[in-house]
Parts: sequence; structure tokens; C-alpha cells
Amino acid sequence: MSAATEGRHAGPVPKDPPGGREAVAVWSIGVAVYFVAVIFRTSLGVAGLDAADRFQVNASALATFSLLQLLVYAGMQIPVGLMVDRLGTKKVLTLGAVLFTAGQIGFALSPSYGMALAARALLGCGDAMTFISVLRLGTRWFPARRAPLMAQLAGLVGMAGNLVSTLVLAPVLHGIGWVPAFAGSAVAGLVVLVPLVLFLRDHPDGYGSPPVARAAGRGAAGRFVRRQIADSWREPGTRLGLWVHFTTQFPAMVFLLLWGMPFLVEAQGLSRTAAGGLLTLIVASNMAFGLVYGQVVGRRQGARIPLALTTVGVTAALWAAVLVHPGDRAPMWLLVTLCVVLGTCGPASMIGFDFARPANPAERQGTASGITNMGGFLASMTTLLAVGVLLDATGDDYRIAFSSVFVLQVLGTSQILRLRGRALARERSRAAAAVPCAQAAAPAADPASPPAAAGV
Repeated sequence: MSAATEGRHAGPVPKDPPGGREAVAVWSIGVAVYFVAVIFRTSLGVAGLDAADRFQVNASALATFSLLQLLVYAGMQIPVGLMVDRLGTKKVLTLGAVLFTAGQIGFALSPSYGMALAARALLGCGDAMTFISVLRLGTRWFPARRAPLMAQLAGLVGMAGNLVSTLVLAPVLHGIGWVPAFAGSAVAGLVVLVPLVLFLRDHPDGYGSPPVARAAGRGAAGRFVRRQIADSWREPGTRLGLWVHFTTQFPAMVFLLLWGMPFLVEAQGLSRTAAGGLLTLIVASNMAFGLVYGQVVGRRQGARIPLALTTVGVTAALWAAVLVHPGDRAPMWLLVTLCVVLGTCGPASMIGFDFARPANPAERQGTASGITNMGGFLASMTTLLAVGVLLDATGDDYRIAFSSVFVLQVLGTSQILRLRGRALARERSRAAAAVPCAQAAAPAADPASPPAAAGV
């Protein structure tokens, strides 16, 4: 890429947001919306067996619920990224909250399998609008050095939503029934809409980047879309971020979203209570490791690739150990270890955004994040379907069905190794070029002024 092109893409050096209490308050509103979206997204994971009984479907049809939801989610990532870049965070988050709440209500009241599928698709559409918006809030309200930690904290709050599904929705579902449980949970979507509409702002006063100009006419709008996508994809950091997300996230997602509970109950002979406890362990492990990964990556950028590849390797090793263990059932200590390790998958997937973020200017952050976020959900979608099809084809042989995980891990790891050198070299050259620009843009310090306080 020429120097002139580089300058056009990089744009002026933006001011670093100060953080502070107001930033925490605004960011918390966005994260609350994401928290509710994750509760709705993962609610099927604790209701998979109930859904199979309610709609009288087999494993492949049951997998279609999550598959369609993830298909919509993954397919919406680039459009949502473009919407965030064009419309701003508040409008996109508001639309998302309305859609996923309507989807949850529709799922509660659906009398047939087809209507339930449509409701999950609507839920997936709204869910797709939340996480990229929250990432955008983090970069617009907090200093750049806080970005990895804020992204991990957002993921941690999302996993807390998963925890609510496991600890609250599951017993409520079995206690009061399908319709009251799902319809009652939809109230949470209405609750988060109120502060979202009243108080959320896209960025602090004086710290917003110039808005992306609206294109005049359909042709100009199409050129804008193509340019945003092409410029983001051209950056090796964006592609590396996608493959890191692809390779690290999906084993835990597949386990939590649908197949973990049936595997633990039907293949491992555990009670629903014990299986729910192991799913809860994954969430708790994710939350703990999220804080660790965020701190490590924030302080040492060189740890990103080693952390991601180590997570993939250890996950594959534990997954294989459970599947090849002699006898019909793995010992509890091995299942516990697997679940603890699966908890690292979510934090490791967030590292993908730490490659896409520095590779793209502020006006492309939404698009680049959307491309990155597609990775893990494409892998999850593929594996959810593969497991369901293989279970039906093999008479519920989980060893064969769950072995499909290794195929995607090998594919993703090969792409990470292929792209890492180019992406890291590009990142170093961009950082070196940005230093003199930032120094030239910074105002002269007043010798009589005290040093500024660090942002939160």
C-alpha cells in the first residue's frame, strides 16, 4: 500500500478519551443490553431437551434452532458493523434490544417448530447488534491502553448472562413451565431499553471522530459499503483477528449453546443438576480467565499469539482426552478439567479484536469488528450442524460427532500461523508512523500545570 493510500486510510490522530465515571456509567448501559442479549441467546442451551420434547424434533432439527440463530448472527456482523460506523452506537443498540426482546417473546409463545425457528432468527438478528456496539463504546469512551481490558470485561459480563441462564432460567423453566419462563425473561429486554434510550451517548463531548458522510444515492451508498469492507479486509490484522476468533471461541460456544447438556446427561450419565453445575463451571472459569487475559494482553501485546495458540492446544488436548478415555464415561475430574479449560475459549477469542482494532482507523472500527466477530460464530454454526448430523448418522455416538471440533481447530491454526508475521509487521510499522503524528498533534504542555490524572 502506498504512503498516500496509508495516509488516507489512517486519517488524523484522534484524541484519546479520558475515561472516568461518566464513561463507566455509559459503558455499563451498553453492557447491560449485551448481558440481556446473552441470556436470551444461551437460554436454549439449558432448554435443549425440553425443546426437543415440546416440538417433537430429533437432534438435527434441534441443532437447527441454534444453527439458524448463529447463521443470522454471523450474517449480520458486517451489516451491523457498517450500521455502527454510519448510524452510531445508540441507534443500533436500541434496534437490537427491540428485536431480541420480540424474538424471546415469540419463542415463548410459538406453538410450532417453524414459528419457533422464526423467533430464534429474530432473536439472533437483535443479538447481532449488541456486542460490536459495546466494543465501539469501549473504544470511544476509554483510553486506547484500556481497550483490551474493556473488551474482556464486556465478554465477562456476557458470560455472566450465560450464568443467569444456567442458574436461574433452568430451574425456573422446570418449575413453572415453558411459556411463563421464556415470556417472563423477556421483561429484562424492556427494562434495559429505558436507560438505553434516555442516557446512552455515542461518545463524550469533544471526543467523537468526524461522522462518516452519508452517501448520496444508492450507487454512492454501495460504493461506501464496498470501500469499508474492502479496506478492512485488506488489513492482515483484520483477517488475523477473524481467524483467532474462529479458532478459539467455538468449542465452548458449541458446548454451552446446545450440545453440552445432552452430552453430559446422555453420554456421560450425569444428572441434569450435575451437568448444569459443569456448565456453570465453564462460565465461572471464563469470567476468571477473562480478567487475566485482559490484563496480560493490555500490558504485553506480544502475548497475544502465544495465549491464543496455547488455548487452542490445551482445549484440543482435553477434548481428545475425554473422547478417547477408556470405557463409556470419563471420570468426573477429567470433565471438570475440560470445563475449566473451555472457560478460556471466550477470553482467547477476544484477542482477535486486539489485532483488528489497531489495524483500522476509527471510522472503520465497526466494520472491522464485524468481520472479526464472524469468525467464531461461523465455526460454531458449522460445528453445531456437524455434531447434529453425525449424531443422527451414528446413532448418537458423541465420540465421532464431537471429533468434528478438531477439523476446524486445524484449519484455524494454519491460518493464524500463515497471517501472524504479516499482520504483526504491519502493526509495528503503523505504530512507528503514528508516534511522530501524535507528537505533532499534541499541544505544548504548560510547565505550570500538574500532570493529568489517568483515565479509568
